[in-house]
Amino acid sequence: MPSRSADPVRRSTPWWARAARPARPPLPLALMARAAVGMAVPLALGQLTHRLDLGTFAGLGAMHATMNDRVEPTRLRAPRIASAVLASALGMLIGSALQEFHPQAVHSTALVIGAALTATAFVSGALSATGPRGSAAGMLLLVSAALGSGMPLARPWWAAAPMMLAGAAFVVLLGLPRSGYRRPRADPRNRALAAAYDALGRTLADLGTPQGSISRQVLTARLNQLQDLLPPPRPRTPESPRAVRLRRMYEAALAATEAATGLLWAWRPVPPEVAAVPGRLARAVERGGGEVAVPDWQPDTPSRQALDVALRAAAETVAGRAAVLGTAPPPPPDPWRLRVRLLSRGSVRYGLRVALCIAVGSAATASLPLSKSYWVPMTIAFVLKPDLGSVFLRAVSRSIGTVLGVAVTAGVLSLTTDAWALTAIAAFCVALLPYATAAHYGLNTVVMTPMALILLQLGGQSGAAEFWPRVLDTVLASAIVLLFGYLLWPERPRHRIEPRLVDATTALRAYLASVTGGGTPDTPETPGMPGTPSAPVAEVWLRRTAYRALAEARQEVRQGLAEPPPTGRLAEQWLPATAALERLSGAVAAYAAQIRYGGRVPDPGEVTRVRRALDELTAAAREHRPPTGSAARPTRPHDPARSALGRAADELETLLGDRG
Repeated sequence: MPSRSADPVRRSTPWWARAARPARPPLPLALMARAAVGMAVPLALGQLTHRLDLGTFAGLGAMHATMNDRVEPTRLRAPRIASAVLASALGMLIGSALQEFHPQAVHSTALVIGAALTATAFVSGALSATGPRGSAAGMLLLVSAALGSGMPLARPWWAAAPMMLAGAAFVVLLGLPRSGYRRPRADPRNRALAAAYDALGRTLADLGTPQGSISRQVLTARLNQLQDLLPPPRPRTPESPRAVRLRRMYEAALAATEAATGLLWAWRPVPPEVAAVPGRLARAVERGGGEVAVPDWQPDTPSRQALDVALRAAAETVAGRAAVLGTAPPPPPDPWRLRVRLLSRGSVRYGLRVALCIAVGSAATASLPLSKSYWVPMTIAFVLKPDLGSVFLRAVSRSIGTVLGVAVTAGVLSLTTDAWALTAIAAFCVALLPYATAAHYGLNTVVMTPMALILLQLGGQSGAAEFWPRVLDTVLASAIVLLFGYLLWPERPRHRIEPRLVDATTALRAYLASVTGGGTPDTPETPGMPGTPSAPVAEVWLRRTAYRALAEARQEVRQGLAEPPPTGRLAEQWLPATAALERLSGAVAAYAAQIRYGGRVPDPGEVTRVRRALDELTAAAREHRPPTGSAARPTRPHDPARSALGRAADELETLLGDRG
């Protein structure tokens, strides 16, 4: 949560400036290298065997695999790519069959293809709403169905789908470790754990400064990434000693994070030699273990004592010794569970939204003289992908990115049309895709457009003169999405800020109940963990769930701030509530330390006040009523003799305008 002084700066930034500002992710060199090879080899084989049509579809499968590739263990990476590319191959089979058995460009055929794509769009949208993995599969199902219905077919007509699977399988094979993870630093989980400890060290160094909240947000992101790389153990399959040790080191890092969050809320720094300990733990993790000394300092508050205990336990786990952590077996991380069921109200509603846009797009392409009718539904599928942020920003970014991408392609083709040169350029474009995707959606489009057009050129399916009409197709598709999927779609709010805030308040309520020993009688399931009872879940996992829900709510608010009014104004109104919830998580962490190490007994009155405030904030989010109050961030350390929860209750009541 930003400091009070930083809020006016953020609010004074125009929404369009926030929308245009790209992120600065690190270069994923391993992903970029195998993306380039994964595209170049199928295209080269296609040229050498004089079946460039098949090589083009294999390259398309490699591109779809690259879009879903991550630096993670094979156990997670292979299913992620497989689910997306299997859906893509199924979509290509559907589209190819439509084109093969309805070859004539007559009105009745256009209606059949439009109806089939609309039905596919409903399935795609419903699948997309179930979670990140479903989102990738649903989008590629529709994209490939649209491509298959319009691109020139390979021979035999069904060969495109298996060639896509072959190209994707090649990308998967390229990412397999040559001989396991012999070096600890080569293991993605070790690198993620070291990054989390580095972020923890940065947070400790920034305690008591305005930068502390930003460092905490980075720490939460690193822990989210690490959690995704450590799925729960398989039933009846014992974990390897390395996996068990990694999980214990992760749990120790979570305990240290709680203590650091409490100190951040209390505005209380620690000595520099203590803040340097997590960095030394990170270097030891990269080496595969080792002794890390924790200085003998004199922690004088419960939160500092909690940090001291947590750092010593972390040092023990990194050294390979047993340490008492007090955690239960971890529940499944949220990204690997369905957030909603396939035929739930939310998924059906999203399926209808996508189907409506595709139906309008099909009607438009049937009535307009478009040379590549598949470009419109393909663009709609990309723009409506639910987990990529603002639909408005994606529509605008895709239009601008397509213009730039077409200009780049036209410039390239004015210099050369040699097939081998175009193969190298396509490989270069796909190598940029992992970085561009993480940096900005518009940049992603600038990279993806030349790659798609060059593939069409290599397959003899297009010429330079036909590239500029793709700009008009993209603008048409974006306009359809903006009108029918954004402005006229009967949904309030027009983004997911308020539902994410409800998830965050529910998760914080469960975390508070676990700290105060009040149980969770009205929350039978842990938020984000369907089917998991709250009672047997250790406090550490309730806290992890709460922090993750807060991070997702904050991300939705940030995306909303980059939209024009009224959406941007609504996001700005919810910004203080998001900041207050983040501060409450720190207050609950500090309160847990006061109970464990300060001898404080939970006060039922304080707990009731906070729970009542959370209930009011939840009701306000469900009723679309942003709070009108403000809660200023303290600028001096919290008195450890005072209850952390009591001060948190004061802040929440001030935010809700309920003071006095």
